[in-house]
Amino acid sequence: MKSNNPALSEIVLSATGLQKRFGRLVAVNNISFQVEKGSVFGLLGPNGSGKSTTLGMLLSVLSPDGGTFQWFGEAADAAQRRKIGTMIEGPNFYTYLSAYNNLKINATIKEVPYTDIERVLRKVGLWERKNSKYKTFSTGMKQRLGIANALLGNPKLLILDEPTNGLDPQGIAEVRDLIKEEAERGQTIILASHLLDEVEKVCTHLAVLQKGNILYQGETEAFIKGKKRVEISADDLGALRQALQDYPDIEKIVEKDNMLLLEVKPEFQAQELNKFLAQKGIVLNHLSVEKHALETQFLELTSKS
Repeated sequence: MKSNNPALSEIVLSATGLQKRFGRLVAVNNISFQVEKGSVFGLLGPNGSGKSTTLGMLLSVLSPDGGTFQWFGEAADAAQRRKIGTMIEGPNFYTYLSAYNNLKINATIKEVPYTDIERVLRKVGLWERKNSKYKTFSTGMKQRLGIANALLGNPKLLILDEPTNGLDPQGIAEVRDLIKEEAERGQTIILASHLLDEVEKVCTHLAVLQKGNILYQGETEAFIKGKKRVEISADDLGALRQALQDYPDIEKIVEKDNMLLLEVKPEFQAQELNKFLAQKGIVLNHLSVEKHALETQFLELTSKS
């Protein structure tokens, strides 16, 4: 999802040289990144990559061993943190209280008027269940209540740590739609996840973490758009392969299961290849083009490191 917000210039978060050790383990290794207003910024990496440790430092739950960071252009303090809505390590509510009463407690802590509770419960689709006890909620409903809690008080920034963790496909879709809706209205979001599909579908920008290091940061679209993969075949596979040797937009050819798998340059056009082969008397019986998915790019990047 590409942001259409023209104001992507204000820096909401700037982190420089963040480091964190736990004994001999380097959990976060001198990382730097920025989050722009209106973006959905994904921290992507497997478990143990340093995502949660990074968020812990940014929210002052953990003390960095090195580096600095600023929220909204100012030093991090309690006043800046009150501008941030968070759901870290899943929702945490009293099981015997209703959704409404759980949010009343958090509204009191956040110094947010109770009148805001109806707004956030309607936003996440739980207003009709406001009087139901938390223990009766499904996992997806619990996650949605956690997001409602993060939205209390109209924060300038949302931080969501693994928001779809443990959800079934329907629950994942519900939470993903909520995140998209918030992003569409211009909400800045930092999303930590190990789920490639989740990041690809909702994040405008991302940083790929592995073992405490940032391997890539930038626009999600730029990360996945580079190479394309083409599947192609003809009755005479040998003649097809020979003809492709002269085509300039092809970088690599691999034969597999009576098919040629091509890695091609970004400017590759399927219709131009068809025209080129027709001039050589070769008629294709199969041609499909797909961009490298985020998963492919991610695996290539992490395996190289």
